[in-house]
Amino acid sequence: MKRRFRWCAALSVLIIVTGIALTAVRQHTVKVDRPIAFDVPYAALQRALEADIASQHQAVPINWVDLLACLAANCHGDFSRYRDSDLDALVSALQAGSGLDRLTESSSDFAYYRKIYGTVLDGLVGFKEDTTHDNSTAPSSYGLKAYFPLAADVSYEHYDDFGDERTYGYVRPHLGHDLLCAAGTPVIAIEEGLIEAIGWNRYGGWRIGIRSLDGQRYYYYAHLQQDHPYHVRCRQGTLIHAGEVIGYVGRTGYSDIENVSNISVPHLHIGLELIFDEQERAAGHEIWVDLYPLITLLAQHQTEVHWNSTCHEFDSSLSFLSG
Repeated sequence: MKRRFRWCAALSVLIIVTGIALTAVRQHTVKVDRPIAFDVPYAALQRALEADIASQHQAVPINWVDLLACLAANCHGDFSRYRDSDLDALVSALQAGSGLDRLTESSSDFAYYRKIYGTVLDGLVGFKEDTTHDNSTAPSSYGLKAYFPLAADVSYEHYDDFGDERTYGYVRPHLGHDLLCAAGTPVIAIEEGLIEAIGWNRYGGWRIGIRSLDGQRYYYYAHLQQDHPYHVRCRQGTLIHAGEVIGYVGRTGYSDIENVSNISVPHLHIGLELIFDEQERAAGHEIWVDLYPLITLLAQHQTEVHWNSTCHEFDSSLSFLSG
């Protein structure tokens, strides 16, 4: 009987230890497999963008994402040591005929950062058709194709608040970026995509989620206006163009009851989730990145809006949206 008791006790300990070990492995796997962060400072984004745009008129076109990935690989992701001269040296070497493989200290590190940065940035720069309805025949130009998420010429404030503590419901980090501005300010789609989620969320209030057409980016716009949160066109599955008005800033959320404004200050919460694996995402393993440097960059590419008296909405003045 004692032997049986000792055997059962030993088995119980083994099960407990094994369970702890498996939990540790799962946690360790998640941590190791997802060291994903977008830590590129605004200065590097701006410099790389300028190099990319300038090179389109030169013999050797340069891709800004390649530049940033090369920089990250050479500084091991520590941009606290970033200097403009480092990026300028890479540009000069590329224009002189050097390949990226000769300029990168580690090819595996380059591939790693190229994948992450490319998931965030690929497709945001290129030839664009953003002429207004007053000048619809102007030729397309090369530059930013993504848009600042608020209409042009509005007053706003922001700071790097990614990771700040939030306590409604439970203590958690803030996995987005807040743009403080007046209620009713038109919200602009950063990138083209399909509306994947729309409606009420207890944390985000009236919110809208748009998935990029390549499926890798999910933009989350939250705390939209009470009573009139969305543009009339917005429905589940609707194709949204970059630069299009999708809704209006408010302060809804922090309530299980719909259409309640429990946020003290009107602002747009904008989040960007990277999607590498649909099954992992479905299992709750979400990857959100700090948007502060990118939003700061996008401030140079804004879209004007005009009042559409027919549908009583603001519309973007871009010709390919307004006709």
